[in-house]
Amino acid sequence: MGRLVTGVTVVTTKAGGLDHAMTANAVMSVSLEPLLVVLSVEKEARFHDAVLESQVWGISILPESARATATWLATRGRPLHGQLDRIPHHHGPATGVALLDDALGTLECHTFDTVGAGDHSLLIGDVRSLSINERPGDALVYYRGAFGVQR
Repeated sequence: MGRLVTGVTVVTTKAGGLDHAMTANAVMSVSLEPLLVVLSVEKEARFHDAVLESQVWGISILPESARATATWLATRGRPLHGQLDRIPHHHGPATGVALLDDALGTLECHTFDTVGAGDHSLLIGDVRSLSINERPGDALVYYRGAFGVQR
């Protein structure tokens, strides 16, 4: 699967009074009517229990300039408190989850269904809000274990 180019996102949720975030490339569109997306989350990840508890989550589609953010939020064992302190973000109007300011686009989702899939859970999200950055840039992608650029 490392030969499949995927877009890089940051997914966020809010649980226990904290913003939780992680880098994810296993995100895809499922349906246009209604607008549904899927997020795959490793069951052992701290984010997993937080997003199951909250039932709301955000997706920020990363530009190439966000490599440092993607790397930071993919670092296992990083501090849970303040992990978004140095990343410009705002909280979405529909769910209150953190969304990255420089994202190419953002979505706010409510969990519609959850499906166990081996060592991951697939969260099917009903999109509650969507925004697109009017200043498009090159997309950050993941290919063969490394970040790259899609023009």
